[in-house]
Amino acid sequence: MTTVHRERVSILPLLLINFVGTLGFSIVLPFLVFLVTDFGGNALVYGILSATYPAFQLIGAPLLGRWSDVYGRRKILLVSHIGTLAGWIIFLVALFLPVNDLFNVNSAFMGTFVITLPLAVLFLARAVDGLTGGNVSVADAYVADISSDENRSRNFGKMGMASNLGFVIGPALAGILGATIYGEVLPVLVALILSLVVLVVIIFVLKESKSSIITQIPEKENVGKVFAFECKECYKAANPKRLKLRDVFKLKYISFLLILYFLIFIGFNIFYTAFPIHAVSGLGWTVTEMGVFYAVLSGIMILVQGPVLRRALKRFSEEKLVIIGSAVLGSNFVLFISSEFSLIYLAAVLFAVGNGLMWPSIMSILSKRAGTIYQGAVQGVAGSVTGVASIIGLTTGGLLYNAFGGLTFLVSAGVIFAVFVLSFRLLRYKE
Repeated sequence: MTTVHRERVSILPLLLINFVGTLGFSIVLPFLVFLVTDFGGNALVYGILSATYPAFQLIGAPLLGRWSDVYGRRKILLVSHIGTLAGWIIFLVALFLPVNDLFNVNSAFMGTFVITLPLAVLFLARAVDGLTGGNVSVADAYVADISSDENRSRNFGKMGMASNLGFVIGPALAGILGATIYGEVLPVLVALILSLVVLVVIIFVLKESKSSIITQIPEKENVGKVFAFECKECYKAANPKRLKLRDVFKLKYISFLLILYFLIFIGFNIFYTAFPIHAVSGLGWTVTEMGVFYAVLSGIMILVQGPVLRRALKRFSEEKLVIIGSAVLGSNFVLFISSEFSLIYLAAVLFAVGNGLMWPSIMSILSKRAGTIYQGAVQGVAGSVTGVASIIGLTTGGLLYNAFGGLTFLVSAGVIFAVFVLSFRLLRYKE
């Protein structure tokens, strides 16, 4: 397959795909926790439902990442979004099913909840979407394909801006549409239609992009020099079909970067489970208030990942931005313990600043270390790592909130502060 030259490929179709895909996902965030409780679930069930997507993504993402190296990014993105469309169709069907009890649970450890028929179908919808949910990893690999070292961070920042714009509009739409007589049906229907839009863009607008099959062999710490048989300028035509996932760990520093990925997603996902439950049960928020919060949070992220990130990159290296961002991000989680309106929104500002500086920077560092031929495979393995972290974080977040309430946010803070300490090692890597 022919490699598309970097300068000839526009990032605009990918930004649109990212925006629409994120909008479709975020449109259900304000009311999903209400939907779970209405169908008989509790905080633990909400966490497990949230973890269903990454659990099945753990199976699909590495394969889709490898296949994108072999068959091209566009084809795999098409497969992924077909799965997303199927997931939304099943989700919509669940809303019209009778709320029949399947079984009850009454446990001191897990709490009291009921698994009903529509709740079970919601789990199926998330599983189908997750199994084909390698679209983010493949999209990141696509961006890496068409980026140079000079514009790589800016391109990942644009991807973050597109996602966050979707997160602004999605919850806002949910607040408006969810207040109608159609309730949750209308936002889910909009998400389904937007998934169709993504498919149209992929089929008719997005060009193919695939990494070159001519690449350097991963360096193995120059061990060949010791035995005096080191090859100079050893290049060969690598066959992507023969690549094994473990090969990505032979690339320098990849393992450490994946550890940072893992910890970041642990901290994020404990928060992502605990906060909606806290907002409903602890703060008494409505769907509209949830929508406004998510919209404001994402709006600030757009500002940070746009002009703020561009200016920051002129003064600081990506490695330093990871350190600065993780310090700010860890601090925000402490403030979420409070029930004060002003402190919660201050925490949202710190969350946006920390995440907006840290996440595009660490994504850019990983893509640089991945090289060319392994780009899709590395992003796929990164998707699996984040999937494991999401499963652990989302389910643990539900259990912790059941036991400790708002103090759960201190666990998220501790994990992100651990990332802050470990990130100083990145400065040595840069040297």
